[in-house]
Amino acid sequence: MTLTTSTDPTVPADTREELLDRVRAFARERWVPTAFVPGVTPVQPAGGVHDEEDTVALVEAALGMRIAAGVSARRFERLFSRALKVRKAHLTNSGSSANLVALTALTSPALGDDRLRPGDEVVTVATSFPTTVNPILQNQMKPVFVDVDLGTYNTTVDRIADAIGPRTRAIMMAHTLGNPFQAAEVAELARDRGLFLVEDNCDAVGSTYRGRLTGGFGDLSTVSFYPAHHLAMGEGGCVLTDNLVLARVVESVRDWGRDCWCEPGEDDRCAKRFDQQFGKLPHGYDHKYVFSHVGYNLKTSDLHASLGLSQLRRLDEFTDARKRNWRLLREGLDGTPGLLLPEPTPDSDPSWFGFAVTVLPDAPFTRRELVTHLESRKIGTRLLFAGDLTRQPAYLDREFRVSGSLDNSALVTEGTFWLGVYPGITPEMAQYVIDSVRDFAAGRRRTG
Repeated sequence: MTLTTSTDPTVPADTREELLDRVRAFARERWVPTAFVPGVTPVQPAGGVHDEEDTVALVEAALGMRIAAGVSARRFERLFSRALKVRKAHLTNSGSSANLVALTALTSPALGDDRLRPGDEVVTVATSFPTTVNPILQNQMKPVFVDVDLGTYNTTVDRIADAIGPRTRAIMMAHTLGNPFQAAEVAELARDRGLFLVEDNCDAVGSTYRGRLTGGFGDLSTVSFYPAHHLAMGEGGCVLTDNLVLARVVESVRDWGRDCWCEPGEDDRCAKRFDQQFGKLPHGYDHKYVFSHVGYNLKTSDLHASLGLSQLRRLDEFTDARKRNWRLLREGLDGTPGLLLPEPTPDSDPSWFGFAVTVLPDAPFTRRELVTHLESRKIGTRLLFAGDLTRQPAYLDREFRVSGSLDNSALVTEGTFWLGVYPGITPEMAQYVIDSVRDFAAGRRRTG
């Protein structure tokens, strides 16, 4: 028996449209908003926000059995690179994989003497998500950890400059919770010192610094499409660059390390598939099976990309909602005793990922007490990722260097958490969060 797909001309178009209309009707019922009940309805810190068109896009790709990277993945790459104002974008299966591909690309022989090598140092921040730092170790390099400022939770150009040593070859760090670091100044420092810059833009899609979108300052940048992030395609990530040489290397590292750039199912785009010399291979060895990098298979699928395309139409809407929710929390919690509230980096306009709160050392309550109170009221919280990575079990026996003190990172580890601002949070939910925090702080002040 032969199975046909929705792309087969023998399948009537009206059959396909009838199926999608039913999917649309089903999804319309599923995504009906429910009334918020304080203390009963969870206020999640993050999550994907989907509608009927997202469901239709995903099912339509499934009807076509587009289970590998294909037309939707390539279209998303074109549109997303245009949205972030860079020349090239390559989808991956996660933001973590994007970070691995980005740093690994800088080890390519195609970069000649500029390539990164084992033993080189990469400056990063101690308060980070692990997969911003892991590629440094995975490529046998040494992280150089620097501290952050409280409030912005980013480091400074001065700290980075002080951390640069004879073996330092790159800078790799994230825009924390969507708040841009001083990207223009860091990029200038990198150029002046001959360093590569990798921007982990996973939490900051839509953020700007000095009027420019984040993700366009570094030699490479990365994005995540995990449901907690700005666009939720389930699993997925992306590596972006303006450098065409690096773009070619990124594609190779992501695609098994192969030298050929033909799409799956395509042959001989270079018109000399069987007429080239590579390494010590016989002349004319099939270019489709020539490997110029030690790579991986870190592609995504058209199912995920189709959902990403549907989500992309709502990027501005999602960005506006994140900014609104952050602003509501910032204004509503202003002046709450015992708490340090977040601040945007000067000259930035963040598309926020979360709302950071630090319980100060002299507060009449602890972070754990406040977080426990909020969680008991169905308000989800998250710590600022791993806190000080140098204290995490995974890194205790790893080689790294610390530049300066990590005093603020210690305070983050002991006292910082964040609240949600994602588009699924309504103003009513935000007010409930504000009231819950203020009531707790006021009660502790009275009894303290």
